[in-house]
Amino acid sequence: MPRLDKNHNLPIFQKAELIYQLVESLAASLPEEDTYIQDTKHLMREDTMIITTKIAGAEGGDLYSIRMQNAAIIREHAMHLYVQVGSLRLHKNYKELEYVQLIRKELNDFRLLFIEWTASFDTNNHIWDDWGLFNPPGAIPPSEQGTATENDFDLNAFFDDDEE
Repeated sequence: MPRLDKNHNLPIFQKAELIYQLVESLAASLPEEDTYIQDTKHLMREDTMIITTKIAGAEGGDLYSIRMQNAAIIREHAMHLYVQVGSLRLHKNYKELEYVQLIRKELNDFRLLFIEWTASFDTNNHIWDDWGLFNPPGAIPPSEQGTATENDFDLNAFFDDDEE
């Protein structure tokens, strides 16, 4: 199965796509003459686009640390989107509150899928994060398990496969 099809079949990706479609519908209903609402619309669209892109990036990366970096960005943008959508409730020029409730409900469902999705990441497939943020639970720092040195890497052996 091609990678793109695999991503599109993921429940979290499908939910992100649904949220994107809902935000697009919401954006179409927003008054054009209100600068604050137009700025909010652009932020919401940006958040939804980044979420779907980062899901694909996490799926393509396969390393735990890369997947978790993407997950952190997804979480940030989902939380931004939740706040941006909710802020419309307080604005006098916006009356379509059903969209706000629906998108927030879908974001909560997305959050539950997100928790399940991140729990499925392979913690054995990782490289050490020197910042310590994206190491799997229980991972042992390279300094405690014996590290490779520059002399352990043979550049010629690395490129030998290219000559065949």
